[in-house]
Amino acid sequence: MASNEQSLATGKPPVLHPCYSPEAHQHFARLHLPVAPTCNIQCHYCNRKYHCSNESRPGVAAELLTPEQAVQKALAVGAIIPHLAVIGIAGPGDPLANPEPVFATLRELRRQAPDLLLCLSTNGLALPEHAEALAEHGINHVTITINCVDPEIGAQIYPWIRWNGRLRGREAAETLIAQQLLGLDRLVALGVQVKINSVLIPGINDAHLPEVSRVVREKGAMLHNIMPLIARAEHGTHYGLNGQREPTAAELAAVRAASGGDGTMVSHCQQCRADATGMLGADRSAEFSMDKVEAMHIDPQAAMAKREAVRSAIVHRLQTQSSKPAQRPNRIPTQQRIIDDNTLRLAVGSLNGQTIDAHFGHLRELLIYQVSAHEIQLIERREIARYCHGATTCGDSDEAMAGAILALSDCAALLCARVGFTPWRALENASIEPNSEHGNEPIEIALRAVYEEWRANGRIPATSIITRATA
Repeated sequence: MASNEQSLATGKPPVLHPCYSPEAHQHFARLHLPVAPTCNIQCHYCNRKYHCSNESRPGVAAELLTPEQAVQKALAVGAIIPHLAVIGIAGPGDPLANPEPVFATLRELRRQAPDLLLCLSTNGLALPEHAEALAEHGINHVTITINCVDPEIGAQIYPWIRWNGRLRGREAAETLIAQQLLGLDRLVALGVQVKINSVLIPGINDAHLPEVSRVVREKGAMLHNIMPLIARAEHGTHYGLNGQREPTAAELAAVRAASGGDGTMVSHCQQCRADATGMLGADRSAEFSMDKVEAMHIDPQAAMAKREAVRSAIVHRLQTQSSKPAQRPNRIPTQQRIIDDNTLRLAVGSLNGQTIDAHFGHLRELLIYQVSAHEIQLIERREIARYCHGATTCGDSDEAMAGAILALSDCAALLCARVGFTPWRALENASIEPNSEHGNEPIEIALRAVYEEWRANGRIPATSIITRATA
């Protein structure tokens, strides 16, 4: 398959990997296969959990799979979700600390599902010795987690690594960093496209991450993804149990801006589980437990043909949109309302991607739909900062509210299960209609009801564009 990590604006094939492109993640699904249980380093922010179904973070999975089970699951998911584009291995431990099951899985996937991209995420300690094997197995994308390039900072993040025994402190961090950068060099030389993940840890590496970004970009990394630390006591991590705070949305935005460089910064990452399935932000892993997969009857060849047809249709639509920029579903100026030619742009708050189940204050992503008399189309996913942080700290974030209003500036209404009084009033003041009347309804049913209500009330003119004052 030809390289597809090219901009739509060039008219070349678009990015298919949803983790590498804010455009692709609106259209393509991915699957993580949890075949790597063990890890060769310890991070203060990590606590791997197996048989865990109630935590949405890296390092957890509902069940571990053998290579045979993993391939069976991949074929089942690829048959049920025809917009599946990527299969990755990201844990629950480190894939390259488990080379036998990982490479066995990759070999068989390459044979039975050659249309799917393969990717892998690693801490990088064992990467130099496996870089060539990854390229030989058709790995198109590798993500390396690099949290620092200064061993003194690394000593505060990594208590130990396994390297000819067990190394600790500065020596462990120095060895890990050297291996990570050497592995990055080797992948780039082999033509593998590399994304760097970094966890933003306030007071430890926050001021240092712009230097990390500079170093990895100079070495040829394609993208840099700075993610907020997840540090909650119930997760059992060192940082969570010892009170290390998570970054605020403003701190995360500031570090990303300082590290952004030439447009290589990722901002749509969902910090997915090791068994994540489906679209980013709409996990379907519960539908594909091994007991359910084993009961399915799959025709792999028919499924592959359907995937290729769906992929071709999506790519054609994206390329057509890119050649007509005025018709693309990008945000329009704040002063212009989005009612146009019987079409309504509506935002939805949903955690499961199926129903309107989200409280406004808990949202980290908005689903943006275009609704007409004949069609309901998901056109975009937009990241926002959470307005609420826990049960006792809701409604105190003017900055998060302002960011949400900016993200909603071209939308007529926001549908959520609940919206608090303060954000309700702020949305109304910005001429964005809050709507909590359709909580727990299927998204498309709720959107159709809102559209019909607006049309019945004469709020959707036939062919005109209505303007409003800037919020």
